[in-house]
Amino acid sequence: MPHEELPSLQRPRYGSIVDDERLSAEEMDERRRQNIAYEYLCHLEEAKRWMEVCLVEELPPTTELEEGLRNGVYLAKLAKFFAPKMVSEKKIYDVEQTRYKKSGLHFRHTDNTVQWLRAMEAIGLPKIFYPETTDVYDRKNIPRMIYCIHALSLYLFKLGIAPQIQDLLGKVDFTEEEISNMRKELEKYGIQMPAFSKIGGILANELSVDEAALHAAVIAINEAIEKGVAKQTIITLRNPNAVLTCVDDSLSQEYQKELWEAKKKKEESAKLKNSCISEEERDAYEELLTQAEIQSNISTVNRMAAVDHINAVLQEGDPENTLLALKKPEAQLPAVYPFAAVMYQNELFNLQKQNTSNYLAHEELLIAVEMLSAVALLNQALESSDLVAVQNQLRSPTIGFNNLDEAHVDRYADALLSVKQEALSQGQDTLSWNEIQNCIDMINNQIQEENDRMVVLGYINEAIDAGNPLKTLDTLLLPTANIRDVDPDCAQHYQDVLFYTKSQKLGDPKNVSKVLWLDEIQQAINEANVDENRAKQWVTLVVDVNECLDRKQSDHILTALKSSPSNIHNILPECANKYYDTLVKAKESKTDNESSEGSWVTLNVQEKYNYYYNTDSKEGSWVPPELCLSKESWLTGEEIEDIVEEVTSDYIREKLWSASEDLLVRFEATTLGPALREEFEARKAFLYEQTESVVKIQAFWKGFKQRQEYLHRQQVFAGNVDSVVKIQSWFRMVTARKSYLSRLRYFEDHKNEIVKIQSLLRASKARDDYKALVGSENPPLTVIRKFVYLLDQSDLDFQEELEVARLREEVVTKIRANQQLEKDLNLMDIKIGLLVKNRITLEDVISHRKKLNKKKGGEIEILNNTDNKGIKSLSKERRKTLETYQQLFYLLQTKPSYLAKLIFQMPQNKSTKFMDTVIFTLYNYASNQREEYLLLKLFKTALEEEIKSKVDQVQDIVTGNPTVIKMVVSFNRGARGQNTLRQLLAPVVKEIIEDKALVINTNPVEVYKAWVNQLETQTGEASKLPYDVTTEQALTYPEVKNKLEASIENLRKVTDKVLGSIISSLDLLPYGLRYIAKVLKNSIREKFPDATEEELLKIVGNLLYYRYMNPAIVAPDGFDIIDMTAGGQINSNQRRNLGSVAKVLQHAASNKLFEGENEHLSSMNNYLSETYQEFRKYFQEACDVPEPEEKFNMDKYTDLVTVSKPVIYISIEEIINTHLLLLEHQDAIATEKSDLLNELLESLGEVPTVESFLGEGAVDPNDPNKENTLNQLSKTEISLSLTSKYDVKDGEAVDGRSLMIKTKKLIIDVTRNQPGSTLTEILETPATGQQELEHAKDMESRAVVDSRTPEEGKQSQAVIEDARLPLEQKKRKIQRNLRTLEQTGHVSSKNKYQDILNEIAKDIRNQRIHRKLRKAELSKLQQTLNALNKKAAFYEDQINYYDTYIKTCVDNLKRKNSRRSIKLDGKAEPKGTKRVKPVRYTAAKLHDKGVLLGIDDLQTNQFKNVMFDIIATEDMGIFDVRSKFLGVEMEKVQLNIQDLLQMQYEGVAVMKMFDKVKVNVNLLIYLLNKKFYGK
Repeated sequence: MPHEELPSLQRPRYGSIVDDERLSAEEMDERRRQNIAYEYLCHLEEAKRWMEVCLVEELPPTTELEEGLRNGVYLAKLAKFFAPKMVSEKKIYDVEQTRYKKSGLHFRHTDNTVQWLRAMEAIGLPKIFYPETTDVYDRKNIPRMIYCIHALSLYLFKLGIAPQIQDLLGKVDFTEEEISNMRKELEKYGIQMPAFSKIGGILANELSVDEAALHAAVIAINEAIEKGVAKQTIITLRNPNAVLTCVDDSLSQEYQKELWEAKKKKEESAKLKNSCISEEERDAYEELLTQAEIQSNISTVNRMAAVDHINAVLQEGDPENTLLALKKPEAQLPAVYPFAAVMYQNELFNLQKQNTSNYLAHEELLIAVEMLSAVALLNQALESSDLVAVQNQLRSPTIGFNNLDEAHVDRYADALLSVKQEALSQGQDTLSWNEIQNCIDMINNQIQEENDRMVVLGYINEAIDAGNPLKTLDTLLLPTANIRDVDPDCAQHYQDVLFYTKSQKLGDPKNVSKVLWLDEIQQAINEANVDENRAKQWVTLVVDVNECLDRKQSDHILTALKSSPSNIHNILPECANKYYDTLVKAKESKTDNESSEGSWVTLNVQEKYNYYYNTDSKEGSWVPPELCLSKESWLTGEEIEDIVEEVTSDYIREKLWSASEDLLVRFEATTLGPALREEFEARKAFLYEQTESVVKIQAFWKGFKQRQEYLHRQQVFAGNVDSVVKIQSWFRMVTARKSYLSRLRYFEDHKNEIVKIQSLLRASKARDDYKALVGSENPPLTVIRKFVYLLDQSDLDFQEELEVARLREEVVTKIRANQQLEKDLNLMDIKIGLLVKNRITLEDVISHRKKLNKKKGGEIEILNNTDNKGIKSLSKERRKTLETYQQLFYLLQTKPSYLAKLIFQMPQNKSTKFMDTVIFTLYNYASNQREEYLLLKLFKTALEEEIKSKVDQVQDIVTGNPTVIKMVVSFNRGARGQNTLRQLLAPVVKEIIEDKALVINTNPVEVYKAWVNQLETQTGEASKLPYDVTTEQALTYPEVKNKLEASIENLRKVTDKVLGSIISSLDLLPYGLRYIAKVLKNSIREKFPDATEEELLKIVGNLLYYRYMNPAIVAPDGFDIIDMTAGGQINSNQRRNLGSVAKVLQHAASNKLFEGENEHLSSMNNYLSETYQEFRKYFQEACDVPEPEEKFNMDKYTDLVTVSKPVIYISIEEIINTHLLLLEHQDAIATEKSDLLNELLESLGEVPTVESFLGEGAVDPNDPNKENTLNQLSKTEISLSLTSKYDVKDGEAVDGRSLMIKTKKLIIDVTRNQPGSTLTEILETPATGQQELEHAKDMESRAVVDSRTPEEGKQSQAVIEDARLPLEQKKRKIQRNLRTLEQTGHVSSKNKYQDILNEIAKDIRNQRIHRKLRKAELSKLQQTLNALNKKAAFYEDQINYYDTYIKTCVDNLKRKNSRRSIKLDGKAEPKGTKRVKPVRYTAAKLHDKGVLLGIDDLQTNQFKNVMFDIIATEDMGIFDVRSKFLGVEMEKVQLNIQDLLQMQYEGVAVMKMFDKVKVNVNLLIYLLNKKFYGK
């Protein structure tokens, strides 16, 4: 690998003489060739590094760069870098190079190189530098490509788009082996090295016009500056030829001023310089501003404007605006960070206020922003608690902290973290520079104090050891020691305590340290001060008590005792006299025994230290006095405490049981408190034990008091009866009136709530009525009357019906158009495939392309947009014929038995076409609920017929190819079912395809052959392993086993994902498919009662999984499961992965284990069994669906109550073909002569031609293209409004069903205006005049609505005439109709004609459901139409891609001196084309190389007499191989490189030539690549 050297250590180039030796001519030539190779490697390295900077991507090593650029991916990415509008990432073929890494170069890789060349042409790089496409793809002249990259880099640098390329000549090293290999490659191709050093001159000559334009633009700018008009100056600055950047129109005045001053300065300096130079020798640019000077002045103005803007924004106080202003490149400031926007605003604003001019100059901003950015980064590191980052930021020189010692950076970091946390807790986001500096100063002070205290620590320990209290005191008082609360009077005690503490520490073996530390010293001082206070308290107690006793002041004894340092709660005021008396007695007994006494009182503290107090001088000290005579007559502190405790305890024992609660609390506070608590708890426990007795006593006493009070009250009432009655009457009256007024006021205050309650009550009643209508078996007439208004059709109903009809027409039309486009595109694929294989000419492809574009551009649209208004758009004489066709197709649509029989009368190929064209068209591709219902009825009837007549065994359904099953699957994979498959499988299939690391190959032989091929391709030597092996032999190799196990594990994981997606998406399965599965299961069970549940579920699985899902998994691109880009395809590895998953799921669905030839996969059998159980449950649940009548709410009256008639969109050709088929098979499908179908066919007569169908005048008889015109007209689609032959027309009804409908309409009109509890009551009660008037108004309103109704939604004339009848006439007609219906058994007068009322109620319910289903259908049609539009757009992308591909082919044909891989009109290449030299080998040589394995009937020692010539033909990839034996030409054979690659892909290792020569396929491909393609 190359590496750069330091400039001072540059190695000598190969062309220089580095020693005194003289070289021969051969050596000098060798040195020259080495030098050329080295220089070329340097240019490669230069190009590599420049491209890496542009692409921000690592390229292959220098020695592999040529090969890495051949696929054009990096070149296309480079084109995207400098010309993004020309090249996008989507246009780059194999952008991730996955195909290239797996399969090598593909012909489409040349598209990348072509895009690169076009991008360079777009930006204006002279074409003199361009390489040919074959120079790159076929590696004919790679140096030419590198030469072009160098020229491109210089050109882009001049445009300011890319950085300048480096000059690495002599600065990088390559190994001798690398240089020698490159020299051999250059010699091999015989390429003349381009002159890299002349690129600049050539580019300058080619771009001389641009330089002149630059010169003219600069002169124009100078002239505009001289004129002083800012607007004109800004226009000249905007000139693209001036190549100026960052020109801001708003700064025109500033530009003018700055440039004018600069120009004047240059003119003045030029005058001084030119005073002694002639005009001829003067340079124009000595007085004019150059382009660089103009750009410099523009940048200066921009910087000043940016600084002004920053100062203005700082005044506004918005951190976001301040950040944006600082980020502007014109400001030329260091990088800023968004998270510190507030800090920038605050700090810079404060700095601005401190400035006298209230303005920050650029230099000030530069320094401040640099420091603030460093502080921001430091704050960021502190927030993340990253100590290392904090330390690194503190060491940054840009942050500028004072007195920062790097030795203590860790302490600074810890302290800053603490300060940062404290600031965050107080709501402060960032630390300012000053706060950080203060923290650093604080740490420095702490470190200095710590050093000083260590010195003082030694002094204190030395003084303690010396035993001198005064010296110890002096060291303790040193300021640096920082010892608190030191009292000079306690020097001796300090010494004693410190010495004792140190002695204890020295005596402890666990302590390593032998000195007292400052905290230990401070603790000792604190203990000594406590001792001092305690001693003084004891002295006060002793002195006060003894003096009180001496003075006999008994009333002061409590005050004296409360100065005790012990528990003062032991002193009870009630015992004051007792305290005094006892103390007096004790003191008197002590005085009697003492004869002499001194003035000192000695107190022992902690039984270690003595404190001395002189009662005369009132002074105390820790230092023993010289003459210490104790005052023996005084009571000591211990004696006083004992006396007080004894007296208190005696008092408490005496008063304990009679004490109050407060006194008990006081007793508890004494030292006897715990004992008192125990006695109290014992007493409480006793009372709880006697709770029942206590309650009885309390209850008896309360009851006695209550009885006394009740008897007294009773006596008062008995004496004042009259007054009590009056009072009660008056109170009841006041209470009632108050309640009434309150209730009235409450209602007035809650009017809105009352209205809501009333509405809820009415709604509840309405709900009850509706429940009766819906749920009751015989809803009453009173309920029905309330809901008859729901049967009225509103304008919205008509609009929605029209919208459904329009969308249905668009869906059917779009489906047909897409089907035609798909067929044409498939044909185009075949033609391009033949073109690639040179089987047809380019003109054939172009011709088909034009046809395709014609269809795409409008022909289909014209056909589909033909007037589709049905029979009204045709002549009057054809109306009757079309009406009969409408009745015929209605009959075929609603009676599925006809089409079911017709399907089985035709051959399978004809039935398939008939199904795709006529049947699905007849049902409008099930675009609404009615048509889907009818289509399912057809499927059901046909399937039952097929099973009944054609299935002899249960397995026939699985092993055969049932026609109906094929129809069902085809329909559910169509436009309506495609979205379901996408939702079901797209996510997991896409995941499998995009997983580039996923490799699944479970065929041991294929795994073995791929392994052998890989070894031979990598080494170029024949493998010693056998080529043809069995599965058992392949499994003996550990490498094969390991790869197979890895594949099985991957297969199990991927299969789990696909299975999970299928199982969890049961609700997504189309209802129609699930229903047919249910019919299939029931039909098989009916015909074969002995069939087990397992067998039935396997048949269901065969339909749902194997036929419906399995093909979509294997070929997702063919079923639109995934989106493929134009020209994209699934590679063989991805296809094999999907096929493996499908194979496992297929075995699992059929509960078939891996056995026999799949024995090597037996480890998955347990997995298959488990998966089958999940599938079994899935298939059972899939069959659990309602019948279509329940699902779609359809019945025999549905067509008669809908607003609009059913419409189909069908071509004239399809009408004629259907008519012809019906006539051909009439006897089989309509056996009875009275069959309605026979009647309709008889009415139609013979099958019409297209011309006779359309009538005379449709086609000009003299038209020479009459046949083509008729063919086009036959594809014209018309809309047929389907009607029954026996719909109600003028006159009376012809059957009971129609009469029932007519009667229901009359009853609805009557009951709407005349009330009654039963229908009989209404019919028998005469209508009033008011009711007649209201009825007439209703009928007028209905007539107005009917006038706006579309033609297809209008009612028959007979119904309209009935509606115009008066109310009484309608009632009489109802009575006549009811009698007729009763005779036919439709109604009965016994139940008061409840049957017809039930039918009306059903119509009301169905109307609501119909509206709901219609809205759902609208939504579904819109979704389907969107999906179809997307699919059409995809087909158009495919067409555009084919256009681009064919245009590229045409452009390649027009190129001169380029190798032709496609023949034009079958003509050979022109003469003079350079031919590759033939390659000649002896059989012995090929045998040594491993290419030739053997020749039948010829010994190895005779191989030297056999010669093979391999010659490349004019056709790309075709080679002639000629054999000679002893110089005599024997045979000739032709090899196709594509056939060899196919063999290699299929794992064929050995092939035969001349029927006797065995050759190794892998090594033969290797040889051809090396000799003819340079691979």
